[in-house]
Amino acid sequence: MKATQNITSVQQSRAMPEAVIAIKDLRKSFGDNHVLNGFNMKLYKGENLVIMGKSGSGKSVMIKCLVGLMQADSGSIMVMGKEVAKLNRKLLDELRAEIGFLFQGSALYDSMTVRENLEFPLRRHQKKMGNNLDTNSLVMEALENVGLAHTVDIMPEELSGGMKRRVALARTLIIQPKIILYDEPTSGLDPITSKEIIELMLRIQKKYQTSSLIITHDVDCARVIADRMILLIDGINYIEGTFNELIQINDPKVKAFFK
Repeated sequence: MKATQNITSVQQSRAMPEAVIAIKDLRKSFGDNHVLNGFNMKLYKGENLVIMGKSGSGKSVMIKCLVGLMQADSGSIMVMGKEVAKLNRKLLDELRAEIGFLFQGSALYDSMTVRENLEFPLRRHQKKMGNNLDTNSLVMEALENVGLAHTVDIMPEELSGGMKRRVALARTLIIQPKIILYDEPTSGLDPITSKEIIELMLRIQKKYQTSSLIITHDVDCARVIADRMILLIDGINYIEGTFNELIQINDPKVKAFFK
């Protein structure tokens, strides 16, 4: 019996909207290293779902399988009703246009200005965004959303860590994704800047009604932003529930996350 079945008291029945991501029995091994051992997850429309797990627990592997960068050994990944493993390159690129990804290190192009960084995804997703875009209007709107319109023509090296994270979020938003994947959004930031990023994420979710999957080790981030949490332990969705539900669990594996 899986651990998730042993501690079902936290998993109260809730009326949920449609699932925009549904992962079922996902398995992935590298030789004898069994990283994912039957991981299950649903992300619901308009929800902020936090995934927490130790380093090497399989969070990054799960994300790579989710966006089609890595082939799972078995299991099913449905994104907005489409099974990722069955999509050809063209259809997979179209699906990725609906998914924004905020990388842990921001991943801005150092040789491009802020404006050019934001214009890059517009060129890449011309089928979705159109060929005759007013790129200046879209760039300025995206930067205004993160409070950095004044940085439009400067280079990334002139930005602080928190400003880079904001610009990266603006670049994510500019293609108007339905789902945003956040990889350690507060990593490497001081507490004040981390709080500002979390508040910005909440404003973005409220304004655009995005569905967000947030990978984080930051307990304070999880406390503020999570509608629901999943702890990825031993390659499975070990337990899930709200933050307040999980902090009351006496299981040592669960308590280790909240010390």
